[in-house]
Amino acid sequence: MAEEKVDVLIIGSGHSGGMAAKVLTEKGISCLMLNAGPIPDPTKDTEWKPAYALPYRGFKEPGKVPHIFQANEFNANTWVDEQEVPYTYNPQHPYNWVRVRLFGGRSLFWSRQSFRLSDYEFKAKSHDGYGDDWPISLADVDPYYSRVEQIFRVTGAKDGLPQYPDGNFVPDDSPWTECMKRFIAAGKKLGVPVCKGRRSLGVNGLASSVNLLLPDAFATGKLKAIPNVVVRELGVDKNTGLVNEVHFVERHSRREMSVKAHVVVLAAGTLESTRLLLNSKLANSSGVLGHYLIDQVYGPGIVCSVPEARDGKATPEMIGGAALVPRFRNLDTKAPDFLRGYALNVYSSLGPMDPRNFAAYGEELEQKLESYHGSGFATSIMGEVLARYENHVSIDPHVVDAWGIPALHIDTKYTDNEFNMARDAVNTSVAMAEAAGFEVLTKNYEPNPPGYSIHELGTCRMGDDPKTSVLNKWNQSHDIKNLFVVDGGCFVSGGWQNPTLTILALAMRASEYLAEQMRQGNV
Repeated sequence: MAEEKVDVLIIGSGHSGGMAAKVLTEKGISCLMLNAGPIPDPTKDTEWKPAYALPYRGFKEPGKVPHIFQANEFNANTWVDEQEVPYTYNPQHPYNWVRVRLFGGRSLFWSRQSFRLSDYEFKAKSHDGYGDDWPISLADVDPYYSRVEQIFRVTGAKDGLPQYPDGNFVPDDSPWTECMKRFIAAGKKLGVPVCKGRRSLGVNGLASSVNLLLPDAFATGKLKAIPNVVVRELGVDKNTGLVNEVHFVERHSRREMSVKAHVVVLAAGTLESTRLLLNSKLANSSGVLGHYLIDQVYGPGIVCSVPEARDGKATPEMIGGAALVPRFRNLDTKAPDFLRGYALNVYSSLGPMDPRNFAAYGEELEQKLESYHGSGFATSIMGEVLARYENHVSIDPHVVDAWGIPALHIDTKYTDNEFNMARDAVNTSVAMAEAAGFEVLTKNYEPNPPGYSIHELGTCRMGDDPKTSVLNKWNQSHDIKNLFVVDGGCFVSGGWQNPTLTILALAMRASEYLAEQMRQGNV
């Protein structure tokens, strides 16, 4: 492979890598894709076993994936083994880094919430004076959002709210249940909008790179993919300063290999792409590579009961469904103790209640669970985390992974802005729930650790000034014109929104720009 030079080498096979492959190959460009994990095969990689037949009875194996709340013994082969691929952090400030090394990456496990950023995010500094504006606006990304929404079949209702931009939706005309109608009415009295959520329908229950993007790329005959190879570093031509080679190791045999490339596209995920650039000592003339790590505040919220639905009286017309409260703080007025804003995911369920919602045990708890069954209503926050220079990642000089590649050290924490935002979200939820006539059972004000949202962003930020950013507005390195980063690392601010739709739109936009630059001979 060392003698072969590919047109574009794509590192990563998730949503961003899949979109890059689809766009570039459909433009006639040959691509090679490297992925650190295997191609999953449910017929070989899964088997049915009862919990009692497993060593840990279905629970996590201690120490293997301590930071992945979704993990259990049934899906242990899904996640990156933290003993094999470690990372470090200050024990006083933990970070949950959730990784998947399968072909398709985390796109296989996307929750499918699909939101556009608004100019309250793209132009946040212009609105409130904090941080930096993106070098692009909603108008720049709008046509790409619309095309991504069509591919991924995003369903939603058009609400006409500037902080919750409308899109190219499959119309959601599902009826509201009675409990949701009451919550909506309570919101109106408090000036808080309650809307339909927006979600990718995908195809056959899956909205991933492997079923909606990569098949189109492979169909062109222009894409080749190699699974089970872990990229070690990028090499640079000493005469031109351009990236010209990628060094990687075969996951099982530990065989060292390399491939030459005209262009490299990083799509390994925010922190893995950043780790690779830091280990390669590239693209950091600005000194900001690895800085401004952001995610979203998750965890705080409330759990309620709808009294009329208790004791077996719940019906599908009364209970069930979901809603979204889009950001409403710091739009036209200023909150007294935090910048930016949050959204609330709102859920209702005809199912059982969690025993942890009741200060009872034994027979009293059993009676409570029976009485409250089918009456559940809950809210949970998705809150913006401010981009701060001091929240950063670096290479740990003392820790390496199973292939001898230096590990990442993550240094980040939440501040009063995030804690105050979380408190406001819970108090607002309580006020709305009580106005709707619900019984509030539990209130959680404490955010989960940073990273829990699985929305890490920002460590390869874009900007117009090469002195303060890593990438230009086309996701192209300021320092190395044949190097592009198309994953969430490019974000300048995160907003409250699930970032996947934006990552997809920006990857499409960057890849079309790259294809045109290659056609013109500029790259």
